[in-house]
Amino acid sequence: MDVNEWLDSQKLTAEKLEIARAVLEVIREGTDVFKAVRRYPLEGGGYLSKANLVAAYTYLVEHGEWTEDREFLDKIKMKPVRTLSGVTTVTILTKPYPCPGNCIFCPTEVQMPKSYLSDEPGAMRGVQNQFDPFRQVASRIQSLTAVGHPTDKIELLILGGSWTAYPRTYQEEFIRRCFDALNLKEASTIEEAQHLNETASHRNVGLVIETRPDEITPEELVWLRHLGVTKVQMGAQSLDDRILAINHRGHRAADTLRATALLRAAGFKIVLHWMPNLLGATPETDRQDFRRLFADLTEEGGYAPDEIKIYPTQLLENTGLYEQWKQGNYQPYSQETLIQLIADVKEEIPSYCRINRVIRDIPAPHVIAGNRRSSLRQDVLAELARRGKQCGCIRCREVRGKAVDPLNLHLEDLQYQAAYAEEHFLHFRTPQNQIAGYLRLSLPNPSAPDLTNVLPDLIGAAIIREVHIYGQSLQVGEEKPGSAQHVGLGTRLIEESEKIARQAGYPNLAVISAVGTRIYYEKRGFQRRSLYLVKPLV
Repeated sequence: MDVNEWLDSQKLTAEKLEIARAVLEVIREGTDVFKAVRRYPLEGGGYLSKANLVAAYTYLVEHGEWTEDREFLDKIKMKPVRTLSGVTTVTILTKPYPCPGNCIFCPTEVQMPKSYLSDEPGAMRGVQNQFDPFRQVASRIQSLTAVGHPTDKIELLILGGSWTAYPRTYQEEFIRRCFDALNLKEASTIEEAQHLNETASHRNVGLVIETRPDEITPEELVWLRHLGVTKVQMGAQSLDDRILAINHRGHRAADTLRATALLRAAGFKIVLHWMPNLLGATPETDRQDFRRLFADLTEEGGYAPDEIKIYPTQLLENTGLYEQWKQGNYQPYSQETLIQLIADVKEEIPSYCRINRVIRDIPAPHVIAGNRRSSLRQDVLAELARRGKQCGCIRCREVRGKAVDPLNLHLEDLQYQAAYAEEHFLHFRTPQNQIAGYLRLSLPNPSAPDLTNVLPDLIGAAIIREVHIYGQSLQVGEEKPGSAQHVGLGTRLIEESEKIARQAGYPNLAVISAVGTRIYYEKRGFQRRSLYLVKPLV
């Protein structure tokens, strides 16, 4: 490819290439990236984007003018935090489709899936690509590559109302086309697409859908495994039946507990959405409700979600809640009340759980009253710092981009009880109490939901529900000094889980593998069954 062809493929003009070359030189000499870019304004106004810098850097390396320098690339690329969790997440949106719920807090936009707005940052790519799964995935990978992020390990996050309410023909076609985009090749069946992805340049290492608790059944779990799903998000919203009823949620707290027990018995990772400030709630009832998420509600345990998303209720037009507000029956919390509430609950979060979000990205103009700040998480962390406290959730303790010495890591086994299962959160901790990697091992109780008639792979099996190594996402086979990835932490965690399962009397150890990680587990002694990989322990 000659220079002109390359420039055209990167949407970079010859003029911008020369300016970028000068900017990169002064950055390499030690100048701050922002200051370097500002030193060279473009003719006609404006400045180079980071995508321009990454494209120019790629050109210089590929044409032998510069030696590849990963640290330099990390310095110039946009938002490295996106891949500091160890994988690269690609979010996609399903087409509009009727939702089985009638919640009074959900906005309704005719051309969008229920509860989503067309100008939400997470939904805009779906609208721009007419909800086409192939185009959404392909365009996101292209934009991530343009700013220097590795894209060989992709977690697909599918949003859009209640996934399980969509027709199964649509679900299968939607996911097949997602895999086609990852594989850069079209397949005729989902099985073919999954097989291609095992060795593709963009491997799927996690597949996430969202639905309602009352949609989860044993048969549904079999279907989700057929599709390759590994993680399920559910809108619990509240664990108080009174609050659920007056907000027209359409299910009870018992449905959520049953759904979490079923998902855990099948090995899925569990993410619950929790909404403070619903109609009928107060800050004090919300504090009590949050504690239910992690309490032993019965002798068999409780919800114990692996991850949560805190979505404070936002008052939007075109909702039933808006009508209640106009009648004087509802009052949104003030921003300060919300900060104090979330800071209180973050102090209580168990260390095996990750708080993924503390607010939805709904544009402020849509919010009629209450909190409009998108920086709520930062406000809460500032309040915790003022109190001299810290959040102990996984996200607040990830090593992220910090260097890790494997010899100084301490392996810990945090045991806790969930509904019908003994859970082991095996994790590597640094001397600074940060997490470099972890494994979730589930030991089902005798009273756990029996799924072996529909999921025979799980007969006599303890279940690895997740293996996650933190640090900057690296390409398959790549090494980086100080990175937690690719230094054997995952293998060590698996070996420890085998020991625990064997001592507990389980003859088999199953793992809920994503399509792109099947070969990884096969290399560690696991054998393919119908929907899981299983390793005999006897």
